Amino acid sequence: MGAYLDDYRAVGVIILVGFVLAAGMLGANRLFRPSVPAREKTVTYESGVDPIGEGWAQSNVRYFVYAFLYVIFAVDAVFLFPWAVVLEDIGKAAAIEMGIFIGIIVVGLVYAWRKGVLSWTS
Repeated sequence: MGAYLDDYRAVGVIILVGFVLAAGMLGANRLFRPSVPAREKTVTYESGVDPIGEGWAQSNVRYFVYAFLYVIFAVDAVFLFPWAVVLEDIGKAAAIEMGIFIGIIVVGLVYAWRKGVLSWTS
């Protein structure tokens, strides 16, 4: 039973050493970093532009739809490339299944196009 627990003891020591090293590095960083508090450091800052007005702004939902469509077609490409590499090995049934998959993607694209989602201006 002692040899069995030696493995757990070794893992426990490694985890403990990891925590000690992380705490030591964070502590050294706190000790050696310069600390010059200033009001300007607490102001919201984005892209080199000083904030004007409130921090809330309304976004058009169309931008999210574009992002969603991009993700769908990127995932489609991720499935399509490996499939194309092994097409000869997997046979006709897999080719038919991929055709159905691409058909579903095309139906979604046509639906989005017919709804006017893909137009950039209203």
